[in-house]
Amino acid sequence: MPKTSHAAEAIWMVSREYDRLAGAGGVKDVARQLAEALVRTGRQVTVVLPAYGFLEPAAAGFAPAGDPFAVDMPYVGVERREKVQLWAAVRQGVRLLLVEADRFREKHSVYTYTAEEEAKDPFHRQGSGHYDYFAMNVLLQKACLAALLREGVRPAVIHAHDGHTAILPAMMRELEGFRHWLRDTGALVTIHNAGLGYHQEVDDLPFAQTICGLPGRLILRHQLHGRFDPFLAAADYAVMTTVSENYARELQETDQDRLTGWLGHTLAERGVRITGVTNGISPADYDPSRPQQHGLAAAFDAGRGDLAGKAICRQTLVDRLAAGATPGLDQTGFLASRPGQPLFTLISRFMAQKGVDLLVAALADLLPRDPDFQVLILGSGAKDLETALMQLAADPANQGRLCLLRGFSATLADQIYAAGDFFLVPSRYEPCGLTDFIAQLFGNLPVVHHVGGLVKVVDGETGLAFHEPTAAALTAAMERALALFRSQPQAIRAMQQAAVRRIHDRHTWDRVVSRYLDLYQRARPR
Repeated sequence: MPKTSHAAEAIWMVSREYDRLAGAGGVKDVARQLAEALVRTGRQVTVVLPAYGFLEPAAAGFAPAGDPFAVDMPYVGVERREKVQLWAAVRQGVRLLLVEADRFREKHSVYTYTAEEEAKDPFHRQGSGHYDYFAMNVLLQKACLAALLREGVRPAVIHAHDGHTAILPAMMRELEGFRHWLRDTGALVTIHNAGLGYHQEVDDLPFAQTICGLPGRLILRHQLHGRFDPFLAAADYAVMTTVSENYARELQETDQDRLTGWLGHTLAERGVRITGVTNGISPADYDPSRPQQHGLAAAFDAGRGDLAGKAICRQTLVDRLAAGATPGLDQTGFLASRPGQPLFTLISRFMAQKGVDLLVAALADLLPRDPDFQVLILGSGAKDLETALMQLAADPANQGRLCLLRGFSATLADQIYAAGDFFLVPSRYEPCGLTDFIAQLFGNLPVVHHVGGLVKVVDGETGLAFHEPTAAALTAAMERALALFRSQPQAIRAMQQAAVRRIHDRHTWDRVVSRYLDLYQRARPR
């Protein structure tokens, strides 16, 4: 039998993403950077996530953690078990546990099917979510609980990230064995995105009850519009948080909550308050004074106003785009060499939530009216938005002014952050936003819709903000940016330095981590 551990300072996290292993959005950055910040406070941190098909555990430095074991995964009327193998490694002091299972290994992307998968099975359409998403989530959570028993660990708290892992607090309190073993363990759930489509809910209630093993009364109680909702299920057993103070307010005090199906108001009616903690950032991960870690052509320091290297980075990237040297990406258009012109940048998923449709309309209006700026866009997403951006980039009238790169490259993203003067974040809603932080550290001033976590950008001081989710409002903000760039370059330099200073003063993970330590203490059973 494993030796029992009552590690008061042990923290376990469960996540579908982890930066530098598996990622699709901001969850990966929070999971890694918060875990590493917790380690720096002396805590023992373990993070559990799936071993997807694009991960090779042994090649990535992981070693088997014990023998394989079986996890009960019954369907209605069918007794089933699935084989699991855990793999362990330590990175930056964080112990990582990969859960290997056939259900995960057959997936080539974190949340959606790839073109390769569609070629093998036309029912697995590229970009569509995995058909067995709910079972994937349940298997991960059950495997995490089983790992705690097998290793004889009782952590102080289990931190579940997003709807993919939000059923775990109910499991640890309701399932026989776990509720006794983990009676002194607290639970915290972070809502990274409460928007429709992000809850991981399921409408087959008998299936949900069977595969989770939870009481029927619990499944029936925690429905949102007739579907079993993991966030509602978590709220009876865990401290509920989200990734900025303003997003928490919007969810429970404004009609912005309509975008969630009224999740926030439903929780409020049940007496559950969502605590907002604005995500931090680790500036050392985005430091242009160390160009080699970002593939930059030269070093610079936006916080000190040393920007000579930034101009070199831009010219090098412009030359690369002119040569079409973007392997793995679909490039439409290019940027002519115009060093004195302002460069707008966007790195985003192309979807309505991110306001990309607003940008298409704004560019269609502004490009013909103002010939002296350029635009560089990286990302992918909805086909109609991709098509609209491609048409703008291919328009002969925009030759040399607009370049679209479809796909993603982390190194190229850093180079775009470094090259740009203004970074566009026109999201209709944004729980926190990390790209605005990253852009600021690279001297790229954000132009944001003043909503959710984006209110951390102070209009006129650390970036520019607009208040209505319309193309006209975005266009006006871009025109303000152009006017400042051309007539008040000293104000631009002051904003760049103030933005970096504000991040170091308020928003590093080493400052934010204390908020989570307080919440972990609050989550502990009394």
